[in-house]
Amino acid sequence: MASAAEQLASNLNFAAFAKADELKKRIWFTLGALVVFRLGTYIPLPGMNPDAVADLFKQTQQGVLGMFNMFSGGAVGRLAIFALNIMPYISASIIIQLLSSVVPSFEALKKEGEAGRKILNQYTRYLTLVLALFQAWAIAVGLQGSGNLVLQPGPFFLVSTTITLVGGTMFLLWLGEQITSRGIGNGTSIIIFGGIIAEFPAQLAQTLELGRQGAISTGLLLGVLVMAVVVIAFVVFIERAQRRLLINYPKRQVGNRMYEGQTSFLPLKLNTAGVIPPIFASSLLLLPTTIASFSQASGGTGMLATISTYLAHGRPLFMILYAALIIFFCFFYTAIVFNPVETADNLKKHGGFMPGIRPGERTAEHIDRVLTRITVLGAGYLTIVCLIPEMMISYAQIPIILLGGTSLLIVVTTTMDTVAQVHGHLLAHQYEGLVKKAKLRGAKR
Repeated sequence: MASAAEQLASNLNFAAFAKADELKKRIWFTLGALVVFRLGTYIPLPGMNPDAVADLFKQTQQGVLGMFNMFSGGAVGRLAIFALNIMPYISASIIIQLLSSVVPSFEALKKEGEAGRKILNQYTRYLTLVLALFQAWAIAVGLQGSGNLVLQPGPFFLVSTTITLVGGTMFLLWLGEQITSRGIGNGTSIIIFGGIIAEFPAQLAQTLELGRQGAISTGLLLGVLVMAVVVIAFVVFIERAQRRLLINYPKRQVGNRMYEGQTSFLPLKLNTAGVIPPIFASSLLLLPTTIASFSQASGGTGMLATISTYLAHGRPLFMILYAALIIFFCFFYTAIVFNPVETADNLKKHGGFMPGIRPGERTAEHIDRVLTRITVLGAGYLTIVCLIPEMMISYAQIPIILLGGTSLLIVVTTTMDTVAQVHGHLLAHQYEGLVKKAKLRGAKR
């Protein structure tokens, strides 16, 4: 089996890709969905003053609003119909997953398998709609009260803007689900990935212009770029790191045949939570400060302005909360996606055991202990990757938000996951081809 897998992997080439019609359809569908997403980021909200919008964003692009604009692919800076992006869905996912751990009825649904997962997904959609309505209405009110941003303020503007923003979010939610089922990669991650990459050329050109003008030294700019390359290599290395637990299967007899004992491994990723903790942490920090940024830009004072100031991108409070949320969601999400008790029970049912450890409860305790230790390392890795670049960029005042830790992590991990899925489809296609050839040879004989 191993040699066959190695042979299939070695044969992955452009010829195999050319013959994989299903894979090509999935890739074209994904690219088409991204084109639709990009078009939506250029369709402005009705009734807006474009010049006033541009002036507003110039005042707030270095803060939290600039980070939100990065995730939305520039839709925030243009106040487009996709300005909310899928952030309400991410916030809803956080809430539902929290409820599934503390509310018995939600926890029971999670244990029902595929049927329960579909019900929880439906609850997530409903909650996404509620959060989108709340955020869209707040943004509409904030825009209307921000001086000359709105050409014709009034109830019609409030209603139309709210409906447009909510419709944009729900459409992106549907588009992401279509990418997941009919395209390549996770739809939610692909949409965020597309938004980040789309803004990179403009940010790079802006930074190079600052370097040409002497506002940023060449050495500092090269240092930040080298830092980005080092972070990317570090992310790739850690994302592939695993802690393998040895599993033994005893000899077994089936009918008159005796099968030898087998040895395998239970792989535990160093970063089990993946890119979810930084995204969740960013979305929670963006949620209460988006409206505050609008208020501050329009001359607002009081609590909203204070929140926007202290939670600005690169400020100490932002860094502390960001790190704390990343660590929390690392442990929280790992506990959700990996259940040591269930894994130990499955091993026991199939006769597997870990050398020197009693099957059942002791095995679950051992897996949980190992998982906790590597999650500490994973949380530290995510915190370092996300905070160190943020500190450097904030210190150097370089406007390439893509070089921030969260952006690099999303781009690299989404790319790795997508490439892995492409390889998986190619392997499946080549395996099907080998099976067909074997059947034809058998029929000829």
